[in-house]
Amino acid sequence: MTDLYYHKHGGAGLKSFTEDGREILDFSVNVSPMFPPIGNLSLDDFALQKYPSIDGRGIKDYYQQKFSLTGSMLLSLNGAIEGIYLIPRALGLQRIMVLSPSFYEYERAAMIVGAEIVSLPLEAETDFRLPGIEVLTRALRNADAFIAANPNNPTGTEVQPEIIMALASRFPDKWFIIDEAFIQFTPAFPDNSLMDKVMALKNVIVVHSLTKFYALPGLRLGAIIAHPEVIKHFLDYKEPWTVNAIAESVAVRLLECGAYEESLRAMIFSEKERMEASLSMLDGMNLAGGAANFFLAQWKRGCSLDDLLAYLRSNGIHVRDCRNFSGLEINYFRFSIRTPIENSCLLDSLHSANRSLKLS
Repeated sequence: MTDLYYHKHGGAGLKSFTEDGREILDFSVNVSPMFPPIGNLSLDDFALQKYPSIDGRGIKDYYQQKFSLTGSMLLSLNGAIEGIYLIPRALGLQRIMVLSPSFYEYERAAMIVGAEIVSLPLEAETDFRLPGIEVLTRALRNADAFIAANPNNPTGTEVQPEIIMALASRFPDKWFIIDEAFIQFTPAFPDNSLMDKVMALKNVIVVHSLTKFYALPGLRLGAIIAHPEVIKHFLDYKEPWTVNAIAESVAVRLLECGAYEESLRAMIFSEKERMEASLSMLDGMNLAGGAANFFLAQWKRGCSLDDLLAYLRSNGIHVRDCRNFSGLEINYFRFSIRTPIENSCLLDSLHSANRSLKLS
């Protein structure tokens, strides 16, 4: 892979400490700031001397019990990213519509299978909200699939499930692939999820991840949720044993984390409100998104974003430079919502930067 590919991802190569030995607070990665209480694990818990199940049984058990789904609707994944690359290949997609800006891997997965990309721009003037259904309808006439995230990354804006359902009904010959990696961070969850709609709408496919909400990026955990006929088709293209024994064991233990889930959601909702109120007082910054556990921001103090990033680094804080996203080239950056103490450090630094940094 090239350096350009890694440049599309914000956390690559990040140092853990500043030059004077302080730990860096990393707001660039949108994962839970709390680790789930899954117990003291050791290698003896995972039966590493045996093969895991060929179909990621532990992950299927999680989704069946957690969301009342049937096993025939589920395809266990080595992280949601496996599904993002599997789906275009298995469906033979040729023209894929994606939002812009959005997660780069949708485009890359399309390019690898030789599919043409149809970009649908999200406009800053409308706070990067999804266009109306008639605009989407016109754009879809030139595509055989629509890949979108709800909420969208990096804009943090929602993709209304009612619109996807209406479009899927209107275009039964087109595929609607919805990435719900961040949906458990939204107040409306689970009512805004399409997981339980795939039985009625065969052309709707949900990709879900356990990485973000449970703070497990080192363990690749996720699933495709789709109509059983679609899952059966995917099995003809998916490699076996992509889910390891540790991931299987941990997935089942997540079923015992109800108190963690409630505590995390309460903290994210409270901190989101506090941060939004605090940052609304800054005349040098515009805030967008916030549907999940992160915000998109535009630095408008007059000096370069590089000056702000350097200032934050001097305070031991790292945020995600978003200028490599189409449409976000002018001083946009993204930051996640972390613990109250950590968030206060970021807020203090942003307020200080707003006062201190001069026009270039």
